[in-house]
Amino acid sequence: MESTLKSSYIMTIIIVVLPLIAAVGGLFIDELYKDTSSFALHAWYANDIILLAVGLPLLIAALLLSIRGSLRGQLVWLGMLNFTIYNYSYYLFGAALNSFFLIYAALFTLSMYSIVFGLVLIDYNNIEKSFKKKTPVKGISIFMILLAITLGGAWIVQWINFVTTGNPPQIMINLNSSNNLVATLDLTFVVPLCIVAAYFLWQRRPIGYVLTVMLNVKGFVYNLILIYGSIVQEQAGIKGAMDLVPLWVILCIGCLSSFVILLINMKPIENKRKTLEKVG
Repeated sequence: MESTLKSSYIMTIIIVVLPLIAAVGGLFIDELYKDTSSFALHAWYANDIILLAVGLPLLIAALLLSIRGSLRGQLVWLGMLNFTIYNYSYYLFGAALNSFFLIYAALFTLSMYSIVFGLVLIDYNNIEKSFKKKTPVKGISIFMILLAITLGGAWIVQWINFVTTGNPPQIMINLNSSNNLVATLDLTFVVPLCIVAAYFLWQRRPIGYVLTVMLNVKGFVYNLILIYGSIVQEQAGIKGAMDLVPLWVILCIGCLSSFVILLINMKPIENKRKTLEKVG
């Protein structure tokens, strides 16, 4: 068990290095991105900047705390692994083929295995004991349901419009794409997990706390990317780029508030698992 946890941490160290290479390369290697859409190109650049400024520092801090046995650190670590899977799904499946394809594939794969190992090995007994009884789980659960309704409802409405009129969602037009990867990931990875997390959090089940922190850490960082990306696209003259920024801001604040409130309401219970230094 502990050797598996160690392996997960080692994979995360690799995960820290690869996005650094990918983001720096994306920003400084001329014509690395081969996408024909200006909307997509500016989205990649914005993503790389937020990753370097926020995502990687948060992942590194969470990893170090997790290695030291911090339950808070482990929850944020899992959240950042969740972000990495979601984020690099776009690079792997949505970006035009470029020289960093294998880096994107490695990031997606390593993050997937790391989060599975992390979810299996996290100390759920301590998770259950660590949250105070006054933790406002119902309010956060309601936010998670509203988040699921907002994302799911928006994509379902656009799908109905496509079926009835034949007009594809605007995001597909902006990306010059024949598939809607954003909707695919949101409706399969995000919306169902938000509902599951809300259900178990309402019941104060350990997995509810874990999933809720995971999803909101990811949501916070990715909404930052959407906000900054919209600003960059607006400056590049892309019409309508700022239309959804108020929604991204609300979701960003909601996600940040949700996981911070949960972490604040954790009691300082010692994690009984050995730290990485004692493993082996």
